[in-house]
Amino acid sequence: MPSEGKNIPVNYNEIPRTIKRRPYYIITPGMIVLIGILIPFILAIFLSFTNYSFKSMHWRFVGVRNWTDMLTNVDFYHALLITLIYAVSATVVQMVLGTVIALLLKKDTLYSKVLKVLFTFPLMVAPAIAVLIWQLMTSNTVGVLEKFLNVFGVFNFPWASSYKTSMFTAVLIDTWVNTPFILLLVLAGIQSLPKSPFEAAQVDGASAWFTFKTLTFPMLKPFMYIALLFRLMAALQEFGVIFSLSKGGPGDSLMNISLTAYMTAFKYSRVGVAMPYLLVLWVIINYSAKAIVNRQRKLARQAQGL
Repeated sequence: MPSEGKNIPVNYNEIPRTIKRRPYYIITPGMIVLIGILIPFILAIFLSFTNYSFKSMHWRFVGVRNWTDMLTNVDFYHALLITLIYAVSATVVQMVLGTVIALLLKKDTLYSKVLKVLFTFPLMVAPAIAVLIWQLMTSNTVGVLEKFLNVFGVFNFPWASSYKTSMFTAVLIDTWVNTPFILLLVLAGIQSLPKSPFEAAQVDGASAWFTFKTLTFPMLKPFMYIALLFRLMAALQEFGVIFSLSKGGPGDSLMNISLTAYMTAFKYSRVGVAMPYLLVLWVIINYSAKAIVNRQRKLARQAQGL
């Protein structure tokens, strides 16, 4: 008999087949998901070097022509600028509003419970329906917001019909739809914070601002970074609100990269030309996400004194 504490030699051929195959069973779902992700990505790269079109079955390789055409096209830089302005402005406004509302509703009272339900209502509304609701509210004839502005002497505010105000209107609708997402994440973070530091601060007579600055905000940062990551990624690829609102108009005032790629591929049937736009957008989203994650890791290491 083998002595206690020594490894017992195992004959591989005696191991049941189900146990031998267990690693393959475990990694199979992950491999299927990975392949499902990689196939469209590789196909997009492949099509970006072709003149593929929905209108013709005959296509050929065009080399880097689609890429050079895009990089020398002023419309690409306009779409890039619109994408960044929209994403940054919508994300900043939603982060601030969501955090402030979460702090105001952190107490578990009947009043806050009712408001939490009301504030989460927009999350259940599809972007197209949200745009329809806002078009009714901003109507210059029957809209409640138009009536509200009339009180302050503002009449016939152009909202989405003007080049100057269309971005404001789109960000406003996006904020109405997606601020509850930030609110829920930050609220979950607030409710998970330890109570003892706040009780000690209260005993020491610390002010509300001092408590927020030194305790609440630093401990909420990980949750806020998660919210920032998801919202920025979604805002960079925004499509639903803008398409439902004005299809990128008036003119090209809201033609971001997603909408430009969509119009190029489906309206003008130039799939190969549209692919570089989507790949550039993927690069922007990927690097933005990495920057946020790296920043969060750096703060975590600093907090641990590493």
